[in-house]
Amino acid sequence: MTKTKKQAPIWVLAVYSICLYGVWTVYHFFILPHIIRIPNELSSALTNDAVCKNLIWTLPAFLLIRKYSDVLAVKKDEFFTWKKEYAKYLLIFPAFAAYILAGIYLHGGSPAFSITISEIVTVIFVGLTEELVFRGWLLNATADRNENAAIAVNAVMFLMIHFPRWIKECVFVTNMTQLGFISIIVLSVLFSVLFLRTKNILLPISLHMFWDFLIFYLY
Repeated sequence: MTKTKKQAPIWVLAVYSICLYGVWTVYHFFILPHIIRIPNELSSALTNDAVCKNLIWTLPAFLLIRKYSDVLAVKKDEFFTWKKEYAKYLLIFPAFAAYILAGIYLHGGSPAFSITISEIVTVIFVGLTEELVFRGWLLNATADRNENAAIAVNAVMFLMIHFPRWIKECVFVTNMTQLGFISIIVLSVLFSVLFLRTKNILLPISLHMFWDFLIFYLY
């Protein structure tokens, strides 16, 4: 008789997801507006990205990764493994830069080449928190069930986590009708595939940071 492989309970994933989206929505509508009013821009960014987002996102995901490490597709002890054959994926970094620069010039613009310290804080912690949650935990806990389906669902969930901010900033309809959401789906799929292929969380984290850096620095 074939022994069924242990997996993270569906109810744990469901409760976690409901709590994450619920708390993140409440945070965006009722707490973040007060944090934004902090006079010092760097202090505001640190409070939002380094403190609050880590408490809401990183800490619960980290605890769940530790608890269910033995049944994840990629064990936490493998998160930082690296092999020489993975070096080819580093070509994605210049590809990102070329893609964004091409888009700017094709639309008749020019790169800004400017970024603030507060934006750098955002770049660092957004890449860290979002990849740990969506790739390190949610994808990791579901990939063994059906890898392609897990990547697809993860991409939709990654898109949906942006909805509270878009709604609050009144850009939800614009991003959906003008297809701005597609880049988020594509990036999510790319980061998911890389994580599962390399079993390395640092690569998607670094690529996520680099993408956000380019957006802040060039636009």
